[in-house]
Amino acid sequence: MAEYNDMTVAELKVLLKAAGLPVSGKKADLITRLEEGAGDSSEEVEEVATESVDEVSEDVDDDFDDLDEEWDDEELIHVARQKPELTDATREALAIRAAQGKKQPAFRRQEWYRYKRLSRTGWRKPKGMDSKQRKNKRWRTPMARIGFGKIAEVRGLHPSGFSEVMVHRPDDLEQIDPKVEAARIGKRVGNRKRAAIHEKADELGIRVLNRRRNI
Repeated sequence: MAEYNDMTVAELKVLLKAAGLPVSGKKADLITRLEEGAGDSSEEVEEVATESVDEVSEDVDDDFDDLDEEWDDEELIHVARQKPELTDATREALAIRAAQGKKQPAFRRQEWYRYKRLSRTGWRKPKGMDSKQRKNKRWRTPMARIGFGKIAEVRGLHPSGFSEVMVHRPDDLEQIDPKVEAARIGKRVGNRKRAAIHEKADELGIRVLNRRRNI
Protein backbone atom coordinates (compact mmCIF):
# COMPACT_ATOMS: atom_id res chain seq x y z
CA MET A 1 0.00 0.00 0.00
CA ALA A 2 1.48 3.34 -1.08
CA GLU A 3 0.39 5.09 2.10
CA TYR A 4 2.35 2.64 4.26
CA ASN A 5 5.49 2.95 2.13
CA ASP A 6 5.57 6.72 2.61
CA MET A 7 5.38 6.40 6.41
CA THR A 8 8.30 6.09 8.78
CA VAL A 9 8.92 3.05 10.96
CA ALA A 10 7.79 4.98 14.03
CA GLU A 11 4.47 5.88 12.39
CA LEU A 12 3.95 2.29 11.31
CA LYS A 13 4.51 1.12 14.87
CA VAL A 14 1.89 3.59 16.04
CA LEU A 15 -0.62 2.00 13.67
CA LEU A 16 0.34 -1.49 14.82
CA LYS A 17 -0.06 -0.54 18.47
CA ALA A 18 -3.49 0.95 17.73
CA ALA A 19 -4.52 -2.28 15.97
CA GLY A 20 -3.11 -4.48 18.74
CA LEU A 21 -0.49 -6.07 16.48
CA PRO A 22 3.19 -6.82 17.19
CA VAL A 23 5.63 -4.01 16.44
CA SER A 24 8.82 -6.02 15.96
CA GLY A 25 10.58 -6.58 12.65
CA LYS A 26 11.76 -4.58 9.66
CA LYS A 27 9.75 -1.98 7.79
CA ALA A 28 8.66 -4.48 5.15
CA ASP A 29 7.40 -6.83 7.85
CA LEU A 30 5.46 -4.01 9.48
CA ILE A 31 3.81 -3.06 6.19
CA THR A 32 2.91 -6.69 5.46
CA ARG A 33 1.44 -7.08 8.93
CA LEU A 34 -0.66 -3.93 8.48
CA GLU A 35 -1.92 -5.04 5.04
CA GLU A 36 -2.90 -8.47 6.32
CA GLY A 37 -4.77 -7.09 9.28
CA ALA A 38 -6.16 -4.03 7.49
CA GLY A 39 -9.30 -3.55 9.43
CA ASP A 40 -8.98 0.21 9.73
CA SER A 41 -10.40 2.57 7.19
CA SER A 42 -8.14 5.00 5.30
CA GLU A 43 -9.47 7.92 7.36
CA GLU A 44 -8.46 6.23 10.63
CA VAL A 45 -5.02 5.50 9.21
CA GLU A 46 -4.47 9.15 8.34
CA GLU A 47 -5.59 10.31 11.78
CA VAL A 48 -3.30 7.93 13.64
CA ALA A 49 -0.36 8.62 11.29
CA THR A 50 -0.51 12.32 12.03
CA GLU A 51 0.27 11.67 15.70
CA SER A 52 3.85 12.55 16.52
CA VAL A 53 6.15 10.00 18.06
CA ASP A 54 6.80 12.34 20.96
CA GLU A 55 3.15 12.23 21.94
CA VAL A 56 3.21 8.44 22.09
CA SER A 57 6.24 8.39 24.37
CA GLU A 58 4.97 10.90 26.90
CA ASP A 59 4.99 8.37 29.74
CA VAL A 60 7.59 10.31 31.67
CA ASP A 61 7.28 10.99 35.39
CA ASP A 62 7.03 14.77 35.80
CA ASP A 63 9.05 15.28 38.98
CA PHE A 64 11.01 18.27 37.74
CA ASP A 65 11.53 21.03 40.20
CA ASP A 66 12.00 23.79 37.64
CA LEU A 67 8.48 23.56 36.13
CA ASP A 68 6.29 26.44 37.22
CA GLU A 69 2.98 25.24 35.81
CA GLU A 70 1.11 21.96 35.46
CA TRP A 71 -2.14 20.59 34.06
CA ASP A 72 -4.68 18.40 35.80
CA ASP A 73 -5.03 15.49 33.36
CA GLU A 74 -8.33 14.30 34.77
CA GLU A 75 -10.27 17.56 34.52
CA LEU A 76 -8.01 19.42 32.02
CA ILE A 77 -7.84 22.41 34.34
CA HIS A 78 -4.75 24.58 34.38
CA VAL A 79 -3.17 24.73 37.83
CA ALA A 80 -0.59 27.46 38.48
CA ARG A 81 2.05 26.70 41.06
CA GLN A 82 2.59 29.04 43.97
CA LYS A 83 5.16 31.80 43.61
CA PRO A 84 7.26 33.17 46.47
CA GLU A 85 7.10 36.74 47.65
CA LEU A 86 10.59 37.99 46.85
CA THR A 87 12.24 41.37 47.22
CA ASP A 88 13.93 43.06 44.29
CA ALA A 89 17.33 42.34 45.81
CA THR A 90 16.55 38.63 46.05
CA ARG A 91 15.31 38.49 42.46
CA GLU A 92 18.49 40.16 41.28
CA ALA A 93 20.61 37.76 43.32
CA LEU A 94 18.78 34.76 41.85
CA ALA A 95 19.45 36.07 38.35
CA ILE A 96 23.13 36.49 39.17
CA ARG A 97 23.29 32.95 40.55
CA ALA A 98 21.68 31.57 37.40
CA ALA A 99 24.23 33.39 35.26
CA GLN A 100 27.04 32.03 37.43
CA GLY A 101 25.69 28.50 37.07
CA LYS A 102 25.83 28.68 33.26
CA LYS A 103 29.55 29.49 33.39
CA GLN A 104 30.38 26.82 35.97
CA PRO A 105 32.00 23.64 34.61
CA ALA A 106 30.66 20.18 35.32
CA PHE A 107 32.61 18.70 38.21
CA ARG A 108 33.39 15.11 37.31
CA ARG A 109 34.73 12.44 39.58
CA GLN A 110 38.22 11.12 38.88
CA GLU A 111 38.25 8.39 36.20
CA TRP A 112 34.57 9.04 35.44
CA TYR A 113 35.13 8.38 31.74
CA ARG A 114 36.67 4.95 32.41
CA TYR A 115 34.18 3.40 34.80
CA LYS A 116 30.46 3.72 34.25
CA ARG A 117 29.66 3.46 37.94
CA LEU A 118 31.77 6.55 38.63
CA SER A 119 29.99 8.60 35.97
CA ARG A 120 26.72 8.10 37.87
CA THR A 121 28.08 9.26 41.21
CA GLY A 122 28.61 12.75 42.50
CA TRP A 123 31.76 14.73 43.02
CA ARG A 124 34.54 13.25 45.16
CA LYS A 125 37.76 15.07 45.94
CA PRO A 126 40.79 13.16 44.58
CA LYS A 127 43.22 12.25 47.35
CA GLY A 128 45.69 9.95 45.62
CA MET A 129 49.38 10.83 45.82
CA ASP A 130 49.77 10.48 42.05
CA SER A 131 46.33 11.76 41.10
CA LYS A 132 46.60 13.81 37.91
CA GLN A 133 43.38 15.62 38.70
CA ARG A 134 44.66 16.64 42.11
CA LYS A 135 47.87 17.91 40.51
CA ASN A 136 45.89 19.95 37.94
CA LYS A 137 47.37 18.13 34.96
CA ARG A 138 46.21 18.95 31.46
CA TRP A 139 42.97 17.58 30.04
CA ARG A 140 41.59 16.82 33.48
CA THR A 141 38.26 18.15 34.64
CA PRO A 142 38.52 21.00 37.17
CA MET A 143 38.17 20.39 40.87
CA ALA A 144 35.44 21.93 43.00
CA ARG A 145 37.03 24.89 44.75
CA ILE A 146 35.89 27.74 46.93
CA GLY A 147 36.15 30.12 43.98
CA PHE A 148 33.20 28.44 42.29
CA GLY A 149 30.83 29.43 45.10
CA LYS A 150 27.67 31.29 44.18
CA ILE A 151 26.32 34.55 45.52
CA ALA A 152 25.81 34.21 49.26
CA GLU A 153 22.49 36.10 49.51
CA VAL A 154 20.50 33.29 47.92
CA ARG A 155 22.64 30.31 48.88
CA GLY A 156 20.51 27.25 49.53
CA LEU A 157 17.34 28.62 47.90
CA HIS A 158 15.37 26.72 45.29
CA PRO A 159 15.63 28.16 41.74
CA SER A 160 12.08 29.44 42.13
CA GLY A 161 13.14 31.46 45.20
CA PHE A 162 11.54 29.29 47.87
CA SER A 163 13.36 28.07 50.94
CA GLU A 164 13.00 24.29 51.05
CA VAL A 165 11.58 22.54 54.12
CA MET A 166 11.73 18.75 54.38
CA VAL A 167 8.44 17.13 55.41
CA HIS A 168 7.60 13.51 56.24
CA ARG A 169 4.01 13.78 57.48
CA PRO A 170 1.03 16.12 56.92
CA ASP A 171 1.49 17.77 60.32
CA ASP A 172 4.89 19.11 59.25
CA LEU A 173 3.16 21.46 56.81
CA GLU A 174 1.68 23.55 59.62
CA GLN A 175 5.08 25.10 60.40
CA ILE A 176 5.71 26.27 56.82
CA ASP A 177 5.23 29.85 55.71
CA PRO A 178 3.72 29.54 52.20
CA LYS A 179 4.97 33.02 51.24
CA VAL A 180 8.67 32.19 51.38
CA GLU A 181 8.91 28.43 52.07
CA ALA A 182 8.03 25.34 50.06
CA ALA A 183 7.78 21.68 51.06
CA ARG A 184 9.94 18.83 49.84
CA ILE A 185 8.64 15.36 50.70
CA GLY A 186 11.16 12.80 51.93
CA LYS A 187 11.99 10.05 49.46
CA ARG A 188 11.03 7.30 51.92
CA VAL A 189 7.47 8.57 52.37
CA GLY A 190 4.89 6.12 51.03
CA ASN A 191 2.24 6.91 48.45
CA ARG A 192 -0.64 6.96 50.94
CA LYS A 193 1.02 9.49 53.22
CA ARG A 194 2.32 11.42 50.20
CA ALA A 195 -1.23 11.80 48.90
CA ALA A 196 -2.32 13.12 52.30
CA ILE A 197 0.53 15.63 52.23
CA HIS A 198 -0.51 16.77 48.75
CA GLU A 199 -4.10 17.27 49.87
CA LYS A 200 -3.18 19.26 52.96
CA ALA A 201 -0.64 21.33 51.04
CA ASP A 202 -3.38 22.35 48.60
CA GLU A 203 -5.58 23.40 51.50
CA LEU A 204 -2.83 25.52 53.06
CA GLY A 205 -1.63 26.92 49.74
CA ILE A 206 1.86 25.41 50.09
CA ARG A 207 3.91 24.42 47.09
CA VAL A 208 5.35 20.89 47.00
CA LEU A 209 8.59 20.92 45.03
CA ASN A 210 8.76 17.18 44.26
CA ARG A 211 5.05 16.66 43.69
CA ARG A 212 3.86 13.55 41.87
CA ARG A 213 0.85 13.67 39.62
CA ASN A 214 -0.14 10.01 39.66
CA ILE A 215 -0.07 8.28 43.03
